[in-house]
Amino acid sequence: MSYPVSGRGHPVRMRIVCISDTHLAHQETDLRIPDGDLLIHAGDGTFEGTLAETTDFLKWLASLRHPRKVLIAGNHDWLFQKDPALARSIVPSGITYLEDSEVEIHGLRIYGSPWQPEFLRWAFNLPRGPRLREKWGRIPRGIDVLVTHGPPAGILDLTPHGEHVGCEDLRLAVDKLEPRLHVFGHIHHGYGVRNVGSTRFVNASVSDEVYAPLNPPVVVDL
Repeated sequence: MSYPVSGRGHPVRMRIVCISDTHLAHQETDLRIPDGDLLIHAGDGTFEGTLAETTDFLKWLASLRHPRKVLIAGNHDWLFQKDPALARSIVPSGITYLEDSEVEIHGLRIYGSPWQPEFLRWAFNLPRGPRLREKWGRIPRGIDVLVTHGPPAGILDLTPHGEHVGCEDLRLAVDKLEPRLHVFGHIHHGYGVRNVGSTRFVNASVSDEVYAPLNPPVVVDL
């Protein structure tokens, strides 16, 4: 099952399958991931980010049939922060890991970054304010697809308690840069798709609030 979303007036050039927050669900559940030209995973493939968990997650991701795959880390994916050289060394060919970096795929410029506002004692946490603002300031102009782990403020960032917890400075950056697509996760309750201005926002969290993989992947044609 997929959640199809059409493009916004551009000729369809690429089918992008968006997922996030799978949290090792592939070990117990047959995650049905639709075919596409590009798979984007916006972080939290693991629970604790151990070497064993990360290796198993990457093996599953590599087994999917999409010709190209882009991955960023999430707050559970500790190995990418604690031992980045080791983590990067076990990423299989065919998967592009982005961390404050960019890749171009079939003419689409894609930028990925794992940071989010401080949340308990997890990976890739930064305090709100100048340090996060500096990270978002690195995003180049002209990006077509932005991939972050956390959402921007006010967009698909609502918790079950009614709080908007997205990053204000990320929202300012996205409003300025206007990527065609912004993919994220982190806030499971915020799953869904929303268009704001010229940007399509996708919270692609596969897991619900109790980590059950009930939300289907989101498919976007660009």
